[in-house]
Amino acid sequence: MLTALIDYNSGNLHSAVKAFEKIANENSLGSVEITSDPDIISNADRLVLPGDGAFPACKNALERSEVFEALKYAVCAKGTPFLGICVGMQLMANQGSEFELTNGLGWINGEVEKIKVDDPKLKIPHMGWNDIIIDCDHPILKEIKDGDHFYFVHSYQMKVFSKEQRLAHASYGGDITAIVAKDNMAGLQFHPEKSSHSGMKIIQNFLAWAP
Repeated sequence: MLTALIDYNSGNLHSAVKAFEKIANENSLGSVEITSDPDIISNADRLVLPGDGAFPACKNALERSEVFEALKYAVCAKGTPFLGICVGMQLMANQGSEFELTNGLGWINGEVEKIKVDDPKLKIPHMGWNDIIIDCDHPILKEIKDGDHFYFVHSYQMKVFSKEQRLAHASYGGDITAIVAKDNMAGLQFHPEKSSHSGMKIIQNFLAWAP
């Protein structure tokens, strides 16, 4: 089994690949590879799309890359299990409003907008450890419970319009979507590779997930 972390020149993949490799090796869950090869992406058993930076820059980088059509084919036509991380999750939405209105992939029914807080003690970006509240059960949440902590770094959030597609949220001046899922797709607003035991458990659950 091959898990491919997609390289589209939008983020440092080093810490993510190390975490996925560690979990895959410890649990006999196949191999992990960073790739921008469309053939590998088309035929991988699982796909991970990280993302750092602004929504439009990441979307433009993805569309300009050779991986874009292979990614859509694998996820939408073949049903390859997919995980978006941080902006990689936000790109799953219908659109984002960071700097300019930008179309997303349209895989999750929602929009990405700036986090708004009224409490002056709460700073933007939402950065650091926060606990989650589970909204819907899902295989990637196996052994994850309310109150488990994860590491967030973001100024924009996904507003999910179909409640069954939001698996969990955090509280930061209001509800912040933490995990989304639909069919063979899932997304994490936090960085699992920086989230200690709970984040590694999420990675393990994804690698074992058979949607």
